[in-house]
Amino acid sequence: MLDGLTITRGAFARTVRLVTTARLRKSVLAGLVDSEDEFAALVELERATSTRLVAQDRGFEGAPAAEFVYGVPHAKFINAAFAYAKPRELNRFNGPSRGAWYASLETETSLREVIFHMTGFLAQDGDFHAVVDYAEMYASLAGEYLDLRAHPDHPSLHPDRAIGYPIGNALADAVRARGLNGVIYPSTRHEGGTCFAALWPHAVQSVAPGDVLRLTWRGDPKPTIDYGVTEPL
Repeated sequence: MLDGLTITRGAFARTVRLVTTARLRKSVLAGLVDSEDEFAALVELERATSTRLVAQDRGFEGAPAAEFVYGVPHAKFINAAFAYAKPRELNRFNGPSRGAWYASLETETSLREVIFHMTGFLAQDGDFHAVVDYAEMYASLAGEYLDLRAHPDHPSLHPDRAIGYPIGNALADAVRARGLNGVIYPSTRHEGGTCFAALWPHAVQSVAPGDVLRLTWRGDPKPTIDYGVTEPL
């Protein structure tokens, strides 16, 4: 499946991924208890029900526990990207049993991607009213990647998800089987933008937080964007 496609070895010192600020908050469990013993009991309950923590402890269908990263800064954000996937639904280069670390070279590209998907979600209910904060998560990516920038017409990049996503998932399987770190591809939502799908947790390095951005939908499919939010939701 990779025959005739470009394989690139490179290093990208700063890529950016947007995550909802809900993932940045401290545990809400502390406010529910009156003692350290009660808190410890609730932490154990959280470990039993958290998809990420269960995946780190025991692995799951899409990835064994040994694939996850431990003891590095912001490991929980890296692991969460692979542990959480949309149930019964495909993303461009991952399916419901295994996530991926999606990022881009520029915040604007990640914004366009996030806005596209969030607006589509709101359209399902026919109600374009929402406020969502996203935090920049910077990371370094390096190694060998399938590079679709030289193949902009590849069917995995088709803007229709029903066409592009199944092909993209098959391509991602072939990329992992070859031992490549992931896929570099031109953004289908931001012309001129470059996106990454890192397919292994170990491929995501030197993660660090950036600014917080607020997207506000006020009844219109196009949200307003506030940069540098100092008091996240």
